[in-house]
Amino acid sequence: MKTKILMVCLGNICRSPLAEGILKAKTDPEKVYIDSAGTGSYHVGCAPDERSIAVGRKYSIDITEQKCRQFDVSDFEEFDHIFVMDNANYRNILSLTENKDDEEKVQLILNEIFPGENVDVPDPYHGGDEGFENVYQMLEEACENIVQRLDLK
Repeated sequence: MKTKILMVCLGNICRSPLAEGILKAKTDPEKVYIDSAGTGSYHVGCAPDERSIAVGRKYSIDITEQKCRQFDVSDFEEFDHIFVMDNANYRNILSLTENKDDEEKVQLILNEIFPGENVDVPDPYHGGDEGFENVYQMLEEACENIVQRLDLK
């Protein structure tokens, strides 16, 4: 049975598509299913932000086929792990949980690097290209730790 992982941010155009692409590049698709979503519906059906696409491409990760979608409560049934990019979206996702099992699936992704510190992946949307590079580097390290911890190779 495949491990199913969902990456979540606000609009599903910057951070979570990158996290999805990075983790896919590090894992065996026979063992893992990875998707991403946003808590907001702002960009449903759209491709990721061009700057996320560009930084992914820089590291040979192609996220151009991804389409933004909104998080749905059915995702708690579908996914084993839900990694959220920041505390605001973490609270939004937790507010949708119906039981302890759902709650236990939800984690802040940077707790993979900074355990228990509840650090946000900064939203690079209103910044320049450097912000996307910084986000990529954070997510790269967090995803590597996820691969190791969950034995996803």
